[in-house]
Amino acid sequence: MGRVSGRSCIVTGSARGIGRAIGEALLDEGADVCFADIDSASAELAARENEDRAQRNGGKVAWAGVDVTKREEVRDMIAAAVSAFGKIDVKFNNAGINKPMNLLDVTEENWNAIMTVNGLGVLIGMQEAAKQMIAQGNGGKIINTASIASRQGFDNVAPYCASKWAVVSLTQSGARDLAKHGITVTGFAPGVVATEMWSQLDRDLMEIGASEKEGQAMAEFSADILRGRVATPQDITGTTTFLASKESDYMTGQVVMIDGGMVLV
Repeated sequence: MGRVSGRSCIVTGSARGIGRAIGEALLDEGADVCFADIDSASAELAARENEDRAQRNGGKVAWAGVDVTKREEVRDMIAAAVSAFGKIDVKFNNAGINKPMNLLDVTEENWNAIMTVNGLGVLIGMQEAAKQMIAQGNGGKIINTASIASRQGFDNVAPYCASKWAVVSLTQSGARDLAKHGITVTGFAPGVVATEMWSQLDRDLMEIGASEKEGQAMAEFSADILRGRVATPQDITGTTTFLASKESDYMTGQVVMIDGGMVLV
């Protein structure tokens, strides 16, 4: 039996990158997984490409298109997962965005876009998942994606840092409020991970003059990683599967750093 066999999970932002790796690792350990993303076509593709993986390990797979800032769409996503699996045990609030700007150039539009997805999107995801879990009456797990930027402010990405500090606060507040329902709320904080999001970040930093050539910003930013390299998505999934499993049942309100020793807290 896998570590999460019989558990039904939703992972937002899972069409690619860390989110997809989280979903695939859960499938490897026997879970049912709903791949959810604002890019509905890619979410469907992720699910279809993982059908064999699910069957091999005794789980099921589903998909949903969702804008995590729209409550009705989040409700529809949860309803679709419940229809496919019969219940929801674990909800990963993983969807997030970033758009670097120099601090003095940050606009209200930039601030609001990042805070709405990364902050409000997590709040709505927590609320709607918790309502379903409470109705089911068997508790559950909510797991939020934070960042090294939730523990230390970095230049060029102030709104993103603020949004990820918000994720930590929401995780702690949710843990306190939902404990009486048997729902735990935890989080994890990746560092530099070799995904398309980080590649785009590298290009964006070039555009605002923070670096001169492709790859420079990522190389400089990751130079202090104690493990000596950037992460792969698979470096993250051992922890995320643990957080979704029974092994973490006595853990709540905590955010686990998975950054190779870049930020020590």
